[in-house]
Amino acid sequence: MAGLPAASTEPFSLLGVTWDKPRSELRGTVRVRTRDAASGRWSGWREVEPATQDAPDSRESAGPGSRGGTNGLWVGPSNGVEVRVAGQGRTLPAGLRVDLVDPEGGAGGSGTSRPRAAGEGGTDVRLAAAADPVDGPSDSPAPDTSTSATPEPTDSGGAEPSPSETPPSDSPSPEPTPSASATPTASPSGAAGAATAVTAPKPAMVSRAAWGADESLVKDPPEYDTSVKAVFVHHSDTGNSYTCAEAPSVVRSIFLYHVKSEGWNDIGYNFLVDKCGTVYEGRGGGVDRPVHGAHTYGFNTDTAGIAVLGTYTNANETPAGVAPTQAALNGVAKVAAWKLGLTGVDPTGKTTLTSMAPDGTGGKYPYGQKVSFYTISGHRDGFATACPGAQLYAKLGDIRTAAKKLTTPAVAVTLTGATNAGGRYYTKSTVTVGWKPVAAATYQVRVDGAVAATPAAGASSAELTLQPGTHSVVVHATYSDGSTADSPASTVVADVTKPVFATPPALSLRRATVSTTGVPVTLGWKATDNALLNSVKATSPAAKTFAATTTSWAATAKPGTAQSWSLTAADAAGNTATSGISRSVALMPEGQSTRTGTWKKTTNSSYLGGYGLYSASKGASASWTFTGREAGLVVKRQSNVGAVVVYVDGVKVGTLDTRASTLAYRQLVWSRAWKSSGKHTIKVVVAGTSGRPTVCIDGIAYIG
Repeated sequence: MAGLPAASTEPFSLLGVTWDKPRSELRGTVRVRTRDAASGRWSGWREVEPATQDAPDSRESAGPGSRGGTNGLWVGPSNGVEVRVAGQGRTLPAGLRVDLVDPEGGAGGSGTSRPRAAGEGGTDVRLAAAADPVDGPSDSPAPDTSTSATPEPTDSGGAEPSPSETPPSDSPSPEPTPSASATPTASPSGAAGAATAVTAPKPAMVSRAAWGADESLVKDPPEYDTSVKAVFVHHSDTGNSYTCAEAPSVVRSIFLYHVKSEGWNDIGYNFLVDKCGTVYEGRGGGVDRPVHGAHTYGFNTDTAGIAVLGTYTNANETPAGVAPTQAALNGVAKVAAWKLGLTGVDPTGKTTLTSMAPDGTGGKYPYGQKVSFYTISGHRDGFATACPGAQLYAKLGDIRTAAKKLTTPAVAVTLTGATNAGGRYYTKSTVTVGWKPVAAATYQVRVDGAVAATPAAGASSAELTLQPGTHSVVVHATYSDGSTADSPASTVVADVTKPVFATPPALSLRRATVSTTGVPVTLGWKATDNALLNSVKATSPAAKTFAATTTSWAATAKPGTAQSWSLTAADAAGNTATSGISRSVALMPEGQSTRTGTWKKTTNSSYLGGYGLYSASKGASASWTFTGREAGLVVKRQSNVGAVVVYVDGVKVGTLDTRASTLAYRQLVWSRAWKSSGKHTIKVVVAGTSGRPTVCIDGIAYIG
């Protein structure tokens, strides 16, 4: 038994208990009571569920700040807390901590998460629990199957009885004000799907900016899957005491708890729905893209998570739940139908997913097992949990039926004559839009909402000529029964602007091994484009293709002759630009140096020209005078050689130690560059290093 005596705190509205290891389980109960900030009255005791089922994949949850935790509990504005933790015969996890979340604090109302621990000052609300972690995985408590509407899916994909198929009532639900979704910060892998089987209207939803997501807390760009094959329905298990006006604060609190308390990169759910049916954008990256979420451990890949704010367990369970409102069910049906329709998935169908939970980490299914799911499933179908609560789980059949009613046959569209990159199409001006015509249907091609083409009956394509800029292209179908459908909007960028070499190609010496046939060099550049740079190619002195983000090429130059270094940059629309330089690279062997002091000759085919010069005489010097824009010193390196003092045009620039752990000949170890070509002198003086005074020079390389 561990706990926190009643204590005054700074204001908060959501709380949870977290611990050090993300996959450790708290086997026991966590009970809390809080003091209302307005009335000063203490609430009754409420139980908070330990949660390992809402979790990112290992790639996100392995960060140094990741923690395990209970579900967050929404308690409303409070300023006091008392906590009791009771274990069930096992040591409690290490690092137990109460996290208090204030969604209204901080800049722009983005809120703060205030973990409380000993030594931080103020009220000490650290749980005085045993510090030993719970070792090894253990199964989460299985849900009460007596209240489940459908059995768990199996690998065989056998029959799975559905909940009541009675559709939800047509009672209206409040509609939120539409708002734009956040701009994605990365592109999904693979091309955006062009052909779909069904589609549904996009529901109005509250954007991340509108509910107050603090984007500065999201450190890594979103990750993308290749598709969305299913959605998992959750309850947030944050309690039901919130009002619809408070719902944005609840969403913000969940975001802060996931990111700042549990150490995730972003909120785990892709979408959230409140009791009034308002839909909220969850994890960032673009609501219309297959953003990889953190909601169903083992099955986050190719799925989306929709969480209904509240607790929907049975009324006689602990914690007690309520029945979901019809408005909430309608909201889930709308966002599920639309999200699945983007990838052509039937909301009443089934799909097969592969378990990605590593064995021994608490997943419901062994790693690699293929499992059959409804395309709208409950969290408990993919993980041994009571989520989304028995009363919400029993309504999944109704949600599927309602989602199906929102779908219509979609127009399968292809675009040719344009390059698909990151889900956008790029062309100089023309693109051909194609579709598979349905008998007796008529079609319009719309660009930015205006009719751009009305093909003849039976036509299956139309060619568009677009003005420069970004356009939305949609094929609108009218069927013989009067129903209509639009294809998913395709974003087409018409671009006639050539790429630009913001930094023209420049050649520099590279520190590596020199030979009489090749001097190591680096060609550097920076190419940009107003729309999307696609590639950079070298055409001379050799052919090579680089990624658009590449800005340098480690190459070799032929000494003693001028060479042309040419690059061509191409954007996604096919516009190109070229840039290049001509440079000569030369070698001056040690024999062409002007020397003072004692130098001796050593003959070995590993040296440039078959010999090198060495000296152990402190103060002995060698200098080379040349005309060029960069020069580098070539030496022999090994464990028993020493340092030289380097002078450029009579000015000391530093001391260079030529020692190395392994023997290496013809090493370009130092260089100096100038803005333009000119006459310069490089001089080295034997430093007389104690115990290893000898240095061995092999000449210089320079760029004219």
